[in-house]
Amino acid sequence: MKKLMFASVLALGSLTAFAQQDAQSVQGEGTEVVATAQDNYSEIAVDEVPAAVADAVEKNYPTATIDKAYKNEENQYKLEVSLQDGTTGTLYADEQGNWLEQ
Repeated sequence: MKKLMFASVLALGSLTAFAQQDAQSVQGEGTEVVATAQDNYSEIAVDEVPAAVADAVEKNYPTATIDKAYKNEENQYKLEVSLQDGTTGTLYADEQGNWLEQ
């Protein structure tokens, strides 16, 4: 009976350690993806967004408000916007106001 109990505890301990390892690797990957996406953009003031980009937001999303703006070295803009209904989102555009896929 002692051997059966010892084997059960050992098996349970092995499964617990395996589950923890998987959770850590998944968590690490998610953190890395977020950090990589943010590295290319630097925050700028909303009033520094070119008129063409602001006009594109106003034309395509008339109820949107630009909350934060970011710019990268290729003069591409990442815009965090919120709509009147409370939804939020992220838009990407070049300096001429053309939408980019991310």
